[in-house]
Amino acid sequence: MKSVAELEALRQEALPHVAMRHEVHDALHVVVGMGTCGIAAGARPVMLKFLEEFSSRNMDHVTVAISGCAGMCEYEPIVEVNDPGKDKVTYVHVTPEMVPRIVEEHIIGGHPVEAWQLKTAKA
Repeated sequence: MKSVAELEALRQEALPHVAMRHEVHDALHVVVGMGTCGIAAGARPVMLKFLEEFSSRNMDHVTVAISGCAGMCEYEPIVEVNDPGKDKVTYVHVTPEMVPRIVEEHIIGGHPVEAWQLKTAKA
């Protein structure tokens, strides 16, 4: 973002999708990291691609939200998929081209794309 006008343009572009972003209890939530580090790494097109995929598939049971910096700037863009009753899945270095596969395999099919997940140490 370089100006207030650019921010307002982003707001206007996202308005048609706002209804999809309101949280619904027990709904699947997709959270896109939109801190300055995420935006700089390309999170905005990723978020818009998720909104486009859900809209085109009439997936109104999925909500899309944004978060600030998670402190893992080197992994941006970061996307979390929170499915009630299941472990949260965190995807890293997400590009718009990755979104259809995440939607198809993980969100619809229930099988997270392991190769794109943040790897964490287990105790």
